Amino acid sequence: MAKRDYYEVLGIQKNASAAEIKKAYRKMAIKYHPDKNPDDKDAEAKFKEAAEAYEVLSDADKKARYDQFGHQAFEGAGGFGGGGMNMDDIFSQFGDIFGGAFGGGGGFSGFGGGFGGGQRRVKGSNLRIRVTLTLEEIANGVEKKIKVKRKVQAPGTTYKTCETCNGVGQVTRVTNTILGRMQTSSACPTCGGAGQSIDKKPSDADAQGLKAQEETVSVKIPAGVVDGMQLKVTGKGNEAPGNGISGDLLVVIEEKEHETLKREGDNLHYDLYVSLPDAVLGTSKEIDTVTGKVRIKVESGVQSGKILRLRGKGIPSINGYGSGDLLVHVNVWTPKTLNKQQKEFFENMRDDEHFVPKPQSSDKSFFEKVKDMFS
Repeated sequence: MAKRDYYEVLGIQKNASAAEIKKAYRKMAIKYHPDKNPDDKDAEAKFKEAAEAYEVLSDADKKARYDQFGHQAFEGAGGFGGGGMNMDDIFSQFGDIFGGAFGGGGGFSGFGGGFGGGQRRVKGSNLRIRVTLTLEEIANGVEKKIKVKRKVQAPGTTYKTCETCNGVGQVTRVTNTILGRMQTSSACPTCGGAGQSIDKKPSDADAQGLKAQEETVSVKIPAGVVDGMQLKVTGKGNEAPGNGISGDLLVVIEEKEHETLKREGDNLHYDLYVSLPDAVLGTSKEIDTVTGKVRIKVESGVQSGKILRLRGKGIPSINGYGSGDLLVHVNVWTPKTLNKQQKEFFENMRDDEHFVPKPQSSDKSFFEKVKDMFS
């Protein structure tokens, strides 16, 4: 089933402000909150869908990528953008959105009671890694095996309930002000919000009971990604202590320069050089594409600057709207040195009517050709 547009999910316009996005999400989240809709699978699905939309649209970078590439900007990456929503993620990251609407802490009583009473869960830190792709890999999509060194809970580590917060993960303070008694909640300073502290740990573990471990992660990269795009693999960052949530692995795309092809959006450009005899008589040439070499025909009398368009031979759109084109720029190569016989030939041809420039009304100017390239 195709994903719904995130703006449609939250019922907002594309130019909505950050405050409007947050307000729309809060309205949807409260409407479909598990505490208000116990055992309602449809409400649960809409609750997760709204959280997924908010996770993307509330982040300026993710919102910009979504506006440009749609859902495919996050395909193959799992996580919120990839549809891997779970209740722990939602309440650990967005619990403050609900304010006091549900017990003052954004917790929920259903789904196993994982956050009942306002308990927080700590999330491990994210990891970021760069992956270099060839133009061919970008055009076809690729699955990469990536070695990542991440922190995991060391075997033998045990935890105990934090004595400061009694396992809740947060502390509440009541202060007297001129407006009356004010109650505030914050992460427990002792356990950092985990609700647990180290009981025992092996000697090779750090202060949180974690140790570095190398792991191979498989990442599916969709066709059409662009240089600098960031994909997310949920749960493959550093683990958190105790019963916390693992961070994410952020995969940053780096495009390797191609030897003969130049990319511009979804279109590709290729410079084809032909000799003067080939331009006069016509020829066929073999050129590079991202799917292999192809042979094209060059008509007799071709002019330098002519652009041949091979439709669909560019990069697939990451939004799934077909592929770009391969634009072949014809350059007639003029020799710089000639022997005596060759010079005599061209001297004889200098005033020949067939060699006198006669531009036709159908011959487009350079600026018209550039305009056609982007039309």
